[in-house]
Amino acid sequence: MTRALQPSDLPGLMEVQIACYGEGFAESTEVFARRLRSAANCSLVIEHEGSVCAYLAAYRSMAAKVTPLHGDFEPVLAPDTLYLHDMAVHPGYAGQGLAHTLLQEMRAMARSSLAGRLPYSGLVSVQGSQAYWERQGYALHALADATQRARLATYGDDAVYMLARWD
Repeated sequence: MTRALQPSDLPGLMEVQIACYGEGFAESTEVFARRLRSAANCSLVIEHEGSVCAYLAAYRSMAAKVTPLHGDFEPVLAPDTLYLHDMAVHPGYAGQGLAHTLLQEMRAMARSSLAGRLPYSGLVSVQGSQAYWERQGYALHALADATQRARLATYGDDAVYMLARWD
């Protein structure tokens, strides 16, 4: 059911992204294609009858490091964090536990040698999703670095950086 996100999934990913976020947060196919080519990429997709119904764009990173909106996944020498950049479930598949499935797969990946046994998971919470992420074990994490705070600001005034311990 869950598998690695592939370039052939990008048209469906774009449909899900637009349906969930609208044009304001939509990132281009070109940006996602570059992310898929990154050595740090760990993105997943769930499809049903050939259609993308949910995805989780993620990569190996460092705690307190933010990918700006429309930015590329940047490999780091010693990753300690599985960064969840974007998770979306098409509204037509809401309530079926697909987000939970994606998160469980990512947790398993973070604990395995596939991702390098990453003890942390980080993300940027947007559009009022902070309470959801808190229920998943994430907590607010202050960004001390001015560059990372500027990257966070690309998501809007309500965006917050959150971190969870996954090991």
